[in-house]
Amino acid sequence: MSPRKPPKTPNSPSDKFEGRRSGKFRGDGPRQGRNRDDHARGSETKLPPELSGHAGGGSGSYWIFGHHAVEEALKNPKRRIHRLIAAGDAAAALGRGTQLPAVETVERDVIDKLVGRDVVHQGIAARVSPLPETDIYEICDLGRAREQVCVVVLDQVTDPHNVGAILRSAAAFGAIAVILTERHAAPESGILAKSASGALEHVPLVRVTNLARAMEELKAAGFWCIGLAAEAKQTLSSVKSGGRVAMCLGAEGAGLRRLTRENCDLLVRLPTAGPIDHLNVSNAAAISLYELAR
Repeated sequence: MSPRKPPKTPNSPSDKFEGRRSGKFRGDGPRQGRNRDDHARGSETKLPPELSGHAGGGSGSYWIFGHHAVEEALKNPKRRIHRLIAAGDAAAALGRGTQLPAVETVERDVIDKLVGRDVVHQGIAARVSPLPETDIYEICDLGRAREQVCVVVLDQVTDPHNVGAILRSAAAFGAIAVILTERHAAPESGILAKSASGALEHVPLVRVTNLARAMEELKAAGFWCIGLAAEAKQTLSSVKSGGRVAMCLGAEGAGLRRLTRENCDLLVRLPTAGPIDHLNVSNAAAISLYELAR
């Protein structure tokens, strides 16, 4: 792929600085939108007798669960752990190379009540604070320092299971970040962390208020923005997309929004040919990341 002249950047260093300070490029407001994690969040407010009184960690904290998610959180120096609870000997497998906080032994149904009976928690859960936010400019700086690098851009993908699975694929294929909108996107949560199977601790979720502006920042850092769209004429495999790539995917059904499409350097499709020609967004992300990495 031939080099492209980067787009116009802010008029002066002070303009960009003011944009950062004011939150013009990165949102500082509350995250909105409901998803399938709401049931688990709601169950946290009714603590069982064994854990009554104080959940720990403050109102912004939440429970993560499952061996991989909890183990990777314990290894992450950036992750603040408030409590660690386990049923039976479920915590025994976490000791490998991990400095464990005090483990509170509880009955399995206690964890059911905390995180929801319909989730697979494997008898272990930890109360944690959200990870520190990563700025879009940090990702741009990381990109500038590498000749071959990839990020994933998600346009209003709200299902935490999908975002978690995309994080897992991003970690597997070496993407350095998953960028998503501040509003109408899955929040950091227990279900997202479980679906990511530990990848949430390794690949930052970068939230932006204006996705089009974030894409312009990526372009200024030398990224090519490639959008996945079913109606595109080119397939992803036909594009020589080495260098810095931002792989853009939209929500199932709606796909990429108009402004997001317009800000892509090119649109590509996956060469599906069966009776069902569309894929789950997390599956599409995994195939796209594999194609970019091979």
